[in-house]
Amino acid sequence: MGVQEHRKKLMPSIFLETLVVCVLFLEVSASIDGEFTFNGFQGANLSSDGVASVMPNGLLRLTNLTMHATGHAFHPTSLLFKNSQIGSVISFSTTFVFAIVPGYPLGGMGMAFVLSPSKNLSGATHSQYLGLFNPSNNGNLSNHIAAVELDTSFNPEFKDINDNHVGIDIDSLVSTESYYAGYFTNDGKFRNLTLMSGEPMQVWIDYDGKAMQLNVTLSPFKAPKPNHPILSSNINLSSVFFDRMYAGFSASTGTVQASHYILGWSFKLDGIAQPLDYSKLPHLPRSKSKRRPRGMAIWIPILVLVFFLVTAAIVLFVVRRKNKFAEILEDWELEYGTHRFSYRDLYRATHGFKDSGLLGVGGFGRVYKGVLRTSNTEVAVKRVSHESKQGVREFVAEITSIGQLRHRSLVQLLGYCRRKGELLLVYEFMPNGSLDKLLFDQKKSILDWAQRLRIINGVALGLLYLHEECEQVIVHRDIKASNVLLDDELNGKLGDFGLARLYDHGSDPRSTIAVGTMGYLAPELTKRGKVTTSTDVFAFGAFLLEVACGRRPIEPRASKEETVLVDWVMKNWRRGAILGVVDWRLQGRYVVEEVELVLKLGLLCSHPSPAARPSMRNVIQILDGVLPMPELVVDQ
Repeated sequence: MGVQEHRKKLMPSIFLETLVVCVLFLEVSASIDGEFTFNGFQGANLSSDGVASVMPNGLLRLTNLTMHATGHAFHPTSLLFKNSQIGSVISFSTTFVFAIVPGYPLGGMGMAFVLSPSKNLSGATHSQYLGLFNPSNNGNLSNHIAAVELDTSFNPEFKDINDNHVGIDIDSLVSTESYYAGYFTNDGKFRNLTLMSGEPMQVWIDYDGKAMQLNVTLSPFKAPKPNHPILSSNINLSSVFFDRMYAGFSASTGTVQASHYILGWSFKLDGIAQPLDYSKLPHLPRSKSKRRPRGMAIWIPILVLVFFLVTAAIVLFVVRRKNKFAEILEDWELEYGTHRFSYRDLYRATHGFKDSGLLGVGGFGRVYKGVLRTSNTEVAVKRVSHESKQGVREFVAEITSIGQLRHRSLVQLLGYCRRKGELLLVYEFMPNGSLDKLLFDQKKSILDWAQRLRIINGVALGLLYLHEECEQVIVHRDIKASNVLLDDELNGKLGDFGLARLYDHGSDPRSTIAVGTMGYLAPELTKRGKVTTSTDVFAFGAFLLEVACGRRPIEPRASKEETVLVDWVMKNWRRGAILGVVDWRLQGRYVVEEVELVLKLGLLCSHPSPAARPSMRNVIQILDGVLPMPELVVDQ
């Protein structure tokens, strides 16, 4: 009996220990297996912090419209990424569908897929640090973090290529590899995707542990996975990864905001991640209309007419008011609806386009300052005639295409309104106006040399973006100081795309009528009428000279020798006295080597032969000192 009683006492203890071992075995097996699929995150056991949360419909929102915020969401258990005995990283594969919905009118910093030894990234910073690192640990090899960033802001300190790119980050936000956001078609053509479009997109990230190759592929939502990745990099992750790592996501906002969403996520170690079931993914929230409700505007007059028999005078007043704000809206414009403002809102924003708000008058219209009541955003509203020879529909399509461009050196086109015989273009407001007013209309120089050089570099980067980094080649055709606008920190941005022309990379641009401003027109334009990136470079050369010399390219009141700026600078260069043309208001307070470089580069860009002019990429390399200044050779 003693033995049997002892066995009875031991049985519950043995059963409990066995149960614990089984549970631990199941947990370890699930982690080792390393496979999971979330078609939406309803009921998912995620580890999240910051402003990250799962919405009622199963949508994972990493950030909302809170400024200076971060959000993280990780798979709750660590995964066995590395065999410590062998030392090599196990192959892995993941795919997820994401969407970045900007705040109005712009917003967001970007997001990243993250592999980290810890789920706790509370020490990371918001804004351009994407919630991954902070100024003190960025670039520190002790981070042991690998990430694929979907970056929507341009940060030169991290050597970003633009404000719409994908990058591979190893312990640092200076990407080891990066490329423009988009995908390659099966015939090898690149198609651009705007990360901050508010539309869902899919990412595939595949790592081959044996070949030590990391591939990143991007595509539109529900499109098949492209055959060619946009990033393919040979990386040995064995020195980066611990044996066990956590997989998840990170996002951040700064002074501008965006909502970063994950709709679905699939992951697998040592195999291919399961495809997502698109039919089960949650829907993004519908954007709220920015237009004011018009129901009351319709029903109140009707009720007044029914109950009070409004007189003919009031009816006439209503009709006149309606005509006052009448707009043209055709069916084909619906696809551009997100870029269209109501005339009523613009009329109120500018106080009826009063002269007191007039910012400037040009050959293509008058520009007014306005404040949008719905967002308290300052804007510049340009009124131009839409009697375009290319047709109104093509013109609207073109300006909305330009409105999709995002670069820190371009004045952002926010939208348009079409009414009767005019178009109204809405731009971001630039508080310091146009560059020509600070260069030519001041007896005493307001801009020092360092500020001028920064403006030159900014415009050059903007032109490089237009010529080489957009889905189509964009030739501005009207580069000059009056079309360079200055923000509150006196950074230069290229604006006024009224004459811009678009054509496909590698194609032959069509001939057109030579338009632009005298002194900036390349000589081949008047002969063949063919606009190319080289004609923009010619105008940029004239712009370099006017910034350095503080005068316009053609000065009728000057002496005969000094009338044409390019000729005058050329004569002084041949005499060995090129510094004699520098703006006298600088009073010698400049770096001689920098001024000489800008003047010689201006002459090279304005060379009469298109073949002798550099590309904008070479211009930037010369300004940065990466390329030496070519020898300047011009016929006598």
